[in-house]
Amino acid sequence: MIDTSRERAIVLGEYIVENKATVRSAARQFGISKSTVHTDVSSRLKRYDPVLYRQVREILDINKSERHIRGGLATKEKYLKAAK
Repeated sequence: MIDTSRERAIVLGEYIVENKATVRSAARQFGISKSTVHTDVSSRLKRYDPVLYRQVREILDINKSERHIRGGLATKEKYLKAAK
């Protein structure tokens, strides 16, 4: 397990950048809550590693702009499975 909030924020940031991950998928991967991931990468990471923070912010902004599309696709899949 990760010892400090500083280490956790950096590890989460690196994971999100390397995998172009969402907050939810990072939370699932590390077994922590979405709110913890969000706090770490949006508040703490800005203080600890500003360069990594900007990289993470870019990915999270892309994820945010695409989420309505992913939600629509998930709903479509749900109803296609139900129809079979």
